[in-house]
Amino acid sequence: MITDINLQNFRSYANDSFELSPSVNIIVGPNASGKTNLLEAILMVSIGSSYRARDLEVMQFNKPWARVEAHTKDFSRVIKIEKFEDNRTIKTFIINTKIVRRLNISQTLPVVLFEPNHLLTLNGPPELRRSYIDNILEQTVTGFKALKARYKRALAQRNTQLKQGSSVTRLFVWNVRISELGGQIFRERIELIKKLQALVPDIYKSLSEHTDSIEFTYESDCKLTDYETDLLKKLEQHTELDVLRGFTSHGPHRDDLKISINSKLAGAVISRGEARTVLLAMKVVEAKLIEEIRNQKPLLLFDDVFSELDRARRLALTKLLNNYQTFITTTDADVVVRYFTESALIIPTKS
Repeated sequence: MITDINLQNFRSYANDSFELSPSVNIIVGPNASGKTNLLEAILMVSIGSSYRARDLEVMQFNKPWARVEAHTKDFSRVIKIEKFEDNRTIKTFIINTKIVRRLNISQTLPVVLFEPNHLLTLNGPPELRRSYIDNILEQTVTGFKALKARYKRALAQRNTQLKQGSSVTRLFVWNVRISELGGQIFRERIELIKKLQALVPDIYKSLSEHTDSIEFTYESDCKLTDYETDLLKKLEQHTELDVLRGFTSHGPHRDDLKISINSKLAGAVISRGEARTVLLAMKVVEAKLIEEIRNQKPLLLFDDVFSELDRARRLALTKLLNNYQTFITTTDADVVVRYFTESALIIPTKS
């Protein structure tokens, strides 16, 4: 857990420091007062990147660098972003005095983020659901992030060959590469979905007091029983169509996660408040999985989480959050404080 954090030239913060509670931290202030900026800084110093912007965009205008420093009980963490005249940026991490350019999984602090745009996970485009499961895998499976990067490079190479009208022989090399890497990604995703299916329904029921059934299903036009072989077959069979389109039409980059309630697509049959409950159940399970696999409690970053939840669901959620270092943003601290013990720390932001 993080004990304190300092932000310099980061978003709305010129040089500000915050002492943090090991339990619940309630970040309060009016809209546009920097609440989400503080969450973003915590996220970046923990995992190395933002969820909503490029490195250049988190720096204050006309400033040559931005810096976030955080301390835990055992070590310090620094992320520094430097800008050059052509707007290129270089990002450096310093963990206890050791300088690194990229964080591996063991150098990150696990984080679970919930922000309002995540509600689109249920009824938005498939890439949002793919990102949801892949983000969990990147925090729990060593090498998964690198695996995704290798797949992305292979996919880009095949797409370039398609646009150039390359021969079937030249494409075959990339077909094999994509099917091999794609098969590995698929297997990791399937194992995670099994865990979600085993855990989310009970958490959802505890939050909502409903008996609705939730189902997670992996959707692909490749056979789930023999994914890698069938993917290779489809890449070869659809070469002509892919050449016409200029992109690869099969693989894990096109797959989807189907989330159903009572056998109907969740995004089509539930209210916004109910959708928030489903997503929160998924986030709680995400925290539990990360803790189990990494033997380390993740930080919980919840942006405007209490809106659209009734009293019963707020109470149920707080019971699940009490065992984690949690950061909750709100415009009304009183709405949040009443659900936590007196140990909750109020962090006001500038208006």
